[in-house]
Amino acid sequence: MSAETALNDVSNVASRLQSLRLATPAEDERDTTENTVAGGSAAASGVVADAGGPSTVREPLRNITLSRARRALNFVGDEDQPLMSSSSTARCEASFSNSDNRPPINAANTSYLDGRAQNNGTENSTTQNQPAVMYNWQGTKATMRERIVFLFNNEILSDVTFLVGRGAQHQRIPAHKLVLSSGSAVFDAMFNGTLATASSEIEVPDVEPAAFLAVLLFLYTDEIQIDPETVMTTLYTAKKYAVAALEKHCVDFLKNNLTSDNAFLLLTQARLFDEPQLASVCLDTIDRFTTEAFNADGFTDIDIDTLMIVLERDTLRVRESKLFQAVLRWSEAECVRQQLPVTPENQRLVLGDALSLVRFPLMSKEEFTAGPAQSGLLNYSEVLSLFSYFILNPKPAVGFQTMPRCCMTDKEQTVCRFQHTKSKWGYFGTSDRIRFSVDRRIFLLGYGVYGSTQEPAIYEVTVELIHTASGKVIATNATSFSCDGSKYTYRLMFKELAEILPNTIYTASATFKGPYSYYGTKGMKTVMVDCDSGNGKVKFKFSSELGDNNGTSTEEGQIPELIFYT
Repeated sequence: MSAETALNDVSNVASRLQSLRLATPAEDERDTTENTVAGGSAAASGVVADAGGPSTVREPLRNITLSRARRALNFVGDEDQPLMSSSSTARCEASFSNSDNRPPINAANTSYLDGRAQNNGTENSTTQNQPAVMYNWQGTKATMRERIVFLFNNEILSDVTFLVGRGAQHQRIPAHKLVLSSGSAVFDAMFNGTLATASSEIEVPDVEPAAFLAVLLFLYTDEIQIDPETVMTTLYTAKKYAVAALEKHCVDFLKNNLTSDNAFLLLTQARLFDEPQLASVCLDTIDRFTTEAFNADGFTDIDIDTLMIVLERDTLRVRESKLFQAVLRWSEAECVRQQLPVTPENQRLVLGDALSLVRFPLMSKEEFTAGPAQSGLLNYSEVLSLFSYFILNPKPAVGFQTMPRCCMTDKEQTVCRFQHTKSKWGYFGTSDRIRFSVDRRIFLLGYGVYGSTQEPAIYEVTVELIHTASGKVIATNATSFSCDGSKYTYRLMFKELAEILPNTIYTASATFKGPYSYYGTKGMKTVMVDCDSGNGKVKFKFSSELGDNNGTSTEEGQIPELIFYT
């Protein structure tokens, strides 16, 4: 094929590409002028004499134009060789490319040429006399999305490099300003704003490479790559660069994987990242599974502000004595973090105002005596005032809240199902049981029971609340109490509050070990309780438990009282 024919073929290709300019006007004018001055023989030989200087070699105009066309079409070959046939092109491409026509990530694409004309209009000397090679990655990508996906973490066409992480985790990550700016206002300001950086390398020491790549992957491909190990760092990075859509995906991932075991950990992170919606879901989980959440390993790792937010809540479903034990564990861990000896004085120091949020008046006298009174965290005057609160009526003012928790807007209530009391009621290892239901949701704290008929005595008792249909034990406590021979009832509390749902049958059970006691008679099957503070009424219905029962029924027996909050 002659040079004239090759030039015509290239012109046809150029017309189809429309935007391709094979030669700039300035270069064509310069080359034409040089050929005119040099004369026909000089043009034929390619030698042009500079005035007053040595001769230099110039390519004929047609060869210059042909070379530019080859470069624009991603061909690299000998200047004297004609354009390759399609079969030759396919063989060269197959011999160079990898399985997916994609060069290794973070590796220089040595076969890629940008097709821009050289300043002197000549081929680079390193490409001359080399076999023609083609790397047409664009031709293997049918859609714009495929081409953008191909550029992810790829040095081809990259115009910025991020130096991400510190130390051993440090990593160079290539990127493309156009893609980043189109998906992030922060990147847009970084590259195109009034204070745009002029550097082609940007250090990002506060972000982990895996999280940074997860954000870039989303910007390039819309793909989401998060897991429990990286979700928090990815959320931080998404917020840092204002990628709101990925941020939402991270929050949704956390919500879907939220449990009582990680609720406190995620609550701390939600507050740190200013995610109020996630924080609200964490608090709801802590309310529903308070005991499990406080027993989780992550509880002792929270900060003091998060601890105070939780202690202020009225919706925690846990006995205050258990809550105090959890606060005690947190104070021990905080002393260790602050490198302080674990002493009552230092524990109170690290707790600060958080100690005043523990509602000691909600404990029973026995719970307070066995726990807080002996812990050393309370001073003498505080212990004395709380004992006075437990003993005296009316109740004196104390420096701690008395509002019940667990959505309980009313005061503590008691329903009594017997009208008279008699003696003697014996115990032989069998449980006393009575069934009941209510017409609205309440929270059951425990039972009121009868004591000894003759003289002071001590009873060992196991109290249980059972879901009758399933037989599941909802709340329990193995405890003891002392009595003085009077007809008054004695409070036996569960280890934690129990939610009682409306129109559901439950079984109240108590297994006693001790002497004869009083028992109730003239029992009522239906009792209506007026709640204080205008909080309506609660209707209780009682029925006998058949089978293994010590004799308690709707007419007579033990468990005269149910203690509850609304």
